[in-house]
Amino acid sequence: MTETTAFPPPEDPEGTEQPTADIVPFPLKKKTDPAVPTDEGAVKPGEWEAELPDTDDPETDGLSEGAPVDPPREVYPPSVAEWMQAKDKTRMPVLPDWVKLPDQRTAVRKWAVRHYSAVVGYHAVRLPCIYTPKILWYSPRGAWRWSTAVGRWVFDAEGKGLRLASVANEDAAEYLKLSRQRNDRVRLRGIVAAIASLVGLVATLTLYVMAPSWLLLLAVATLTTTLGAVGAPADRPLIDLAKVTFRKRRLSSDIVIRAHEVAGLTSKDQSIAFPRPIGRDGDGWRVVVDLPYGKSFKDALNAHTKVASGMDIAATQLFLDKDETSERRVSYWIADRDPLAVPSGKSPLLGATRVDFWKPFPWGVDERGNPVMATMLWLSLLVGAVPRQGKTFSARTIALAAALDPYVRLYVFDGKASPDWRKFALVAHRIGFGIVPKNGIDPVGHLLTSLRELKADVEDRYHRLSELPLHICPEGKLTPEISRDKKLNMPLTLFVVDEVQEYLQHPEHGKEILSLLVYLARVAPAVGVSVMTSTQKPDDKACPSELRDQHQARFALRVGAYQVSDTILGAGSYSEGLDASKLLKSHKGVGLLKGMSDDSGIVRTYLADGRDAERILTRAAALREAEGTLSGDAAGEAPAPEVSATILDDVAAVLGKGEAKIWSETIVDRLADLRPETYGAWAELDAKPKAEALTAALKPFGVATDQISRRIEGRQVNKRGIKRDDLAAAITQRNEKRDAG
Repeated sequence: MTETTAFPPPEDPEGTEQPTADIVPFPLKKKTDPAVPTDEGAVKPGEWEAELPDTDDPETDGLSEGAPVDPPREVYPPSVAEWMQAKDKTRMPVLPDWVKLPDQRTAVRKWAVRHYSAVVGYHAVRLPCIYTPKILWYSPRGAWRWSTAVGRWVFDAEGKGLRLASVANEDAAEYLKLSRQRNDRVRLRGIVAAIASLVGLVATLTLYVMAPSWLLLLAVATLTTTLGAVGAPADRPLIDLAKVTFRKRRLSSDIVIRAHEVAGLTSKDQSIAFPRPIGRDGDGWRVVVDLPYGKSFKDALNAHTKVASGMDIAATQLFLDKDETSERRVSYWIADRDPLAVPSGKSPLLGATRVDFWKPFPWGVDERGNPVMATMLWLSLLVGAVPRQGKTFSARTIALAAALDPYVRLYVFDGKASPDWRKFALVAHRIGFGIVPKNGIDPVGHLLTSLRELKADVEDRYHRLSELPLHICPEGKLTPEISRDKKLNMPLTLFVVDEVQEYLQHPEHGKEILSLLVYLARVAPAVGVSVMTSTQKPDDKACPSELRDQHQARFALRVGAYQVSDTILGAGSYSEGLDASKLLKSHKGVGLLKGMSDDSGIVRTYLADGRDAERILTRAAALREAEGTLSGDAAGEAPAPEVSATILDDVAAVLGKGEAKIWSETIVDRLADLRPETYGAWAELDAKPKAEALTAALKPFGVATDQISRRIEGRQVNKRGIKRDDLAAAITQRNEKRDAG
């Protein structure tokens, strides 16, 4: 309320004064400050406060209070599906894998025997020469400590301080009370000590006179050992540790904040926040932090080494995970020790009777020991590393899984001719070693023939899948049922080339091998043919980018520089935090996997050495024999390179003079007459499969088949066939390449 005081003139009569005050409503609000104590009935100043409009601010003219901007605070309960999904994620297995899986149980049992036998042996060796002299040396000190402790107990030495304090305070009553208590204690404890001494003396004399020698020696050894343990210094234990104790510390919020400060991820005004408490997670600590506004997961990733330094740990002990709900939320896992230097153990394939290659199979574990499952369906894999880092063993584990599926066809070629892949001859449809001809076999020519054979098979699969009935092939794609149907002959196929650079740098056939591998890596996975190549030289000269870029999945073990890591994993991987050059030399079989699933991360691959591989492959060969799927080189079947090498000349030989166009089935019949041992099987096929066989054989040479129309008995008949000009062009091109080589 505002008021102006005014007095009426003297001549005006009373009661005629004009109103001089207007009542203005003001919004009031209750103050939350504690009320000032006043006398009862008095006005309490400041209890109510008026909110006055700011009339001096011209920007408030014409403005009115609008609707609230912040959303309501109601928290709606999750749906039943979300609740069940959350429960599924948090559910722990009833039994751990090492209890459920036979191979893991065997591995744990072997480890326990190996570990505790080593511990027992360690102490057994040191018992006579180290532990016994220590016990004899420390036992007199232990006897003195024991007798001193008994004396202090009997004479109530622990109450001496209280009695002296009462004397210093000149508190006679308290002193007399404590003295009487001390006398009572000493009297009772003296009686107990005397009885115990008498019993001990009698027991000692009885043992000395009546006990056998071995029991007497055992009693003396037990007493001496006990006194030696009591007399041993606290900083020098009597028994040494049989294992190394790794450095382990307790993580606190102060350490985490310090790490982010030294890494430059915080400022004076903004620090990190902890949305959940720090806690143990397996063999390490789990810390979730919210970075300051404006900072992101990428900033934390770039500061990985500095954050590890701020926590006073090795960079290989710190792992970062991105949170999908916030760009600035980072989840850290800090391992107690370097987990990548810990072997992942033997491959579970050793205990597997067979594998379904259509499903993911165990390949290794991540940094926390969680299983990592691999799959080769619909993709190709590139493996790269420096020598002796486990590249071949990692790739071989995948091939071993394929071998344990009897319906998977294997092609294995090793450019360095090492013994690592030799035993695959038991199961491989096509196999070759090195680049130097030996025993009348040219491995490079064998690889080239196999690539051409597989390319023709891939092209044929596309046609046949599109022509299959819908009830067999609903979406025109390969299915488990189709791949296991021997009549359709379209099994899952894995083409493995180790040290691929040796073949790509071949002076004569290198370019054609590269062209065929690029085609298969790009096109073949869609029809069930996967390509896995590995190399220790992933540069553009030894392994060109046109081949590397066709691999959907990449696996990089330790390399020399981040540029090489980017070459293997793909451009931009370094900016995503994937750098295989940070792996140490001790991290054998450990690599970064990208592209096999939505997540990229570390894989510590399982180990299957030469003997393990031989056991698995022997079992796989027996499995294939039982299923009737052993084929190719493993079954002693000739790869028939002559057909691919001479098919052009043979077709040219059966063409009649003046025949510009001819049906494929007619050519096959003539070829069977020309070389029955080579083409006789084709001639026994029906008309359509007969034509398809010739088409598949000619396609690698660029000879296409077209519809050729002829009039027979008054009606027009269309069938697939070839043209003489196309055949002549293919022969000319082949001869030019041969001459150039």
